Amino acid sequence: MSEYKAPIKDMLFVLKELAGLDSVAALPGCEDVSEDLVQQILEENGRFSSEVLAPLNQSGDQEGSVLKDGVVTTPKGFKEAYRQFVEGGWNALQFPAEYGGQGLPKLVSTPVMEMWKSANMAFSLCPLLTTGAIEALMLRGTEDHKKRYLPKMVEGTWTGTMNLTEPQAGSDLGLIKTRAEKQADGTYRIRGQKIFITWGEQDFTENIVHLVLARTPDAPEGVRGISLFIVPKFLLNADGSPGARNDAKCASLEHKLGIHASPTAVMIYGEKEGAIGTLVGEENRGLETMFIMMNAARFAVGLEGVAIAERAYQQALAYAKDRIQSRDLAGGGKSVPIIRQPDVRRMLMSMKTQTEAMRALAYVVAAAMDAAHRHPDKAERAKQQAFVDLMIPVVKGWSTETGIEVASTGVQIHGGMGFIEETGAAQHLRDARITAIYEGTTGIQANDLIGRKLAREGGATARALVDMMRVTESDLAKVEGDDFVVIRKALGEGISAVSDCVDWIVATFPADIKAAHAGAVPFLMLMGVVCGGWQMARAALAVNRHLAAKTGDTSFCQAKIISARFYADHVLSRAGGLRDTVVQGARGVMALGEEQF
Repeated sequence: MSEYKAPIKDMLFVLKELAGLDSVAALPGCEDVSEDLVQQILEENGRFSSEVLAPLNQSGDQEGSVLKDGVVTTPKGFKEAYRQFVEGGWNALQFPAEYGGQGLPKLVSTPVMEMWKSANMAFSLCPLLTTGAIEALMLRGTEDHKKRYLPKMVEGTWTGTMNLTEPQAGSDLGLIKTRAEKQADGTYRIRGQKIFITWGEQDFTENIVHLVLARTPDAPEGVRGISLFIVPKFLLNADGSPGARNDAKCASLEHKLGIHASPTAVMIYGEKEGAIGTLVGEENRGLETMFIMMNAARFAVGLEGVAIAERAYQQALAYAKDRIQSRDLAGGGKSVPIIRQPDVRRMLMSMKTQTEAMRALAYVVAAAMDAAHRHPDKAERAKQQAFVDLMIPVVKGWSTETGIEVASTGVQIHGGMGFIEETGAAQHLRDARITAIYEGTTGIQANDLIGRKLAREGGATARALVDMMRVTESDLAKVEGDDFVVIRKALGEGISAVSDCVDWIVATFPADIKAAHAGAVPFLMLMGVVCGGWQMARAALAVNRHLAAKTGDTSFCQAKIISARFYADHVLSRAGGLRDTVVQGARGVMALGEEQF
C-alpha cells in the first residue's frame, strides 16, 4: 500500500477560493481564525495522519478487532494512536471552549477529518460517532448531562455511540422493540438488542457513552413513540468518575466486507437487572434528537467518500508511474510506465477530478453550516440552513457512490494486482462500500432530497441554487479560450437538466409519488454531478484570475483548468442522460408486476 500524503495545497485552495475562509473567519466566534493558523493546523494534522494513522491502515485491516470473553482488543498500534490523537487535542477541535474544545469552525475541522478518513477510515469512525453524540447532548441534554459527560467526550477520553438498528428494524426505526421502563428515581431500565453498533466496544477509553433508542411501555406505535437514552458502559459516581459496570455488553462482533479494524458490535442491554439509562430530551421525541446526530454523521460519511477517493487515487497514481507494461502507442520498442497509456490517463483523470469536485462541494457546504450557525443576521442564517439541508443528502449520497466508483477504478488501474490484497487497492474498495449504506442508504438520501427538501417547499431552495449556478455560467462567458467555452456549455446544460428535473418532480410528486421516487437516486446523482461541475468551474475561474495577475503557482493553476475541462467533457456530459432518466424512466421501474421479475 502506498504512503498517504495529505493534499494540503488543494485543501487550502478550496478553503480560500471556493468555500470563503475569509467570510467564515469574519463570523462571530471565529475572529481568531487566520490563513496562517489554518495552514499550521492542516500541516500538523497531515503529519499525524500520514505518520501515525496511515501506517496502521493495512495492518489493522488484516488483523481486525477481536472479541474474547466480552473484551474487545483493537489491532496493534490502534490504542497508542488513539492516545496520541487525544493528547494532540484533535478530538476537541470543533467543540465549544466551555466544554474544553477549541471552538474552531466546521470549515476548518472538515479537511482535518478528511485526512483521518483517508489515512485510516476504520480508526476515524470512532471520533465520528463521538462527534454525533456530543452534538446531540449539547442541543438536547440537561445541564447535568452536559456537565457530567461533555468534557470527557470532547477531550476524547470517553467515546460515544449511536444505537439505532435492531435485527427487525433497519431503516424503519418505527419497528424497534428495545424497552425502557421508568424507575422511581427518574432513571430508566433499558432492555433489548442493538446491531451494527460502530465502536460499540473498544479498549481505547475508560468509558463509552451509548445513546440508545427505546420505547417506554405506554409509547405510541411507530416513530412517534421513540425515546432517546444515555446508557454509559460504566455508571458514574457522584464525583463523575466511572463506577459500577452497567448491564450493557457486547455479545459479538460482525464479520464485515471491510473496515475490519473498526469493531461493529451486537449490543445487549438488560440481560440481567436492566441497563440504567437517563432520558435525553422528552419521552417520545427521541428520533428528533437522533437526527441531530444523524445529520452530522451523514455529512461526515459523505466526507468519507471524498477521503477514500483521495487515498485510492494516490495509490493508483503511484502504481501507474512505477508499473512498466506495454509499448508507447506513439511508437518505440521499449515498454513504458502505464501512466503513458491514454486509457490509464483517462481513468486517473476521472479519479482526480471527481475527488476534487467532491471535496470542493463538501467544503462549501461546511462553510454554509458555519454561516447557518453563527451569522448575526437571522434571515441569512435561515438561507444558509436551507442550502445545507438541500445539500446534505447530495454530499452523503453522491460522494459515497462516487467514492466507490473511484476506488473501483483504482483497482482497475492496478489490473490483476488490484485484486490481490497485498497491494492495498482492494481494501479501499472494500472499505468504501459501506459508506453508501450506513447513516441512510443512497435511496433514503434521495427520497429525503425529493420529498422533504424539494416537494415540501415547492423547489424554492433548489431554484435558488440554480440561480447561483447561473451566475457562474455568466462569469465563464467573460473568459476567452476554448476550455472555458466547453466548460460553460457543459455547465449550462447541466444546470438546465437540474432545473428541468426540479420542475418535473415538484409537479409530479403530488399526483404520482411513486413515479417521482423512481427517479430519486438519478436526480440525486444529477445534483452531485452538476454541483460538482459548478465548483470545478469556479475553481477554473479562480485560477484564471491568478494567471492573469501572475500570482500563484502557474503549474497548479493550469492543472485546475485542465481538470475542469476534463470534468466537463467526461462527467458533466452525463447530466442530460440523468435528466431523461428522471423524467422518462418511471414506467420502466414501475411497469412490471411482481410476478414478472
